[in-house]
Amino acid sequence: MFLIDSHCHLDRLNYYSLHENIEDVLKKSYINYIKKFLTVSTSINNFYSIKKLFEKYHFIFYSCGTHPLNCEKELNNFNSIEKISKKIKELSSIKRVIAIGETGLDYHHSLETKKIQQDFFREHIRIAIELKKPIIVHARNSMDDTIKILKEENAEKCIGVLHSFTGNYNNAIQLLDLGFYISYSGMITFKNSIELCNTIKKIPLDRLLIETDSPYLSPVPYRGKENQPAYLFYIIKKISILKKIDMSILAKITTKNFYTLFNV
Repeated sequence: MFLIDSHCHLDRLNYYSLHENIEDVLKKSYINYIKKFLTVSTSINNFYSIKKLFEKYHFIFYSCGTHPLNCEKELNNFNSIEKISKKIKELSSIKRVIAIGETGLDYHHSLETKKIQQDFFREHIRIAIELKKPIIVHARNSMDDTIKILKEENAEKCIGVLHSFTGNYNNAIQLLDLGFYISYSGMITFKNSIELCNTIKKIPLDRLLIETDSPYLSPVPYRGKENQPAYLFYIIKKISILKKIDMSILAKITTKNFYTLFNV
């Protein structure tokens, strides 16, 4: 079986007490069939960090962008969205950068920066369209505005993925109509994720991705502990039960979907 963690933050794992080093993380992942990774950047400086840490690992891909909660800080560092946009375009020319983001809207943690988040989000979509690379979208307590902006900015021209999807079926349909993929994280294993489980049953297999969002959102039976890519196994196991499809077949489908979306 061959699995790809389509969204993780390898640089943020606990290398002080849980893992000896990145090789230790990769070994644990490999045992559970996870053999490729997309480690997602959340700022320009974060991108430089992950590139330096993982450059020698050809099976670790990168994204480049600014997380909605980092927009204000990024603006203080670069003084203008135009300068940030220029830098993202420059860095995204690197071959292993296969996506723009993570970008989007997060109203749960920060309503004060709502306007700045929206401006950044729109600019990321424009960059993705220009560079012909898919976009990785974060949406928390903001699904309506997220979809509205995706439509207004013609995001069907770049497509992308709504990562760690928590929306309802109506949200999913609108995203699918834009050509987007839907990615599920460890939340699909939580007892209270009834609507999420019912929704995934209706998601077309050819638009489905899986992720850990490590070190966040650990699946059952590790909920409450730090997440890691090795735990992707428990996510695909849960989805295989919900979709009534063999894990090995589902693994092939999600791997193919990753290659198709990210053009690798």
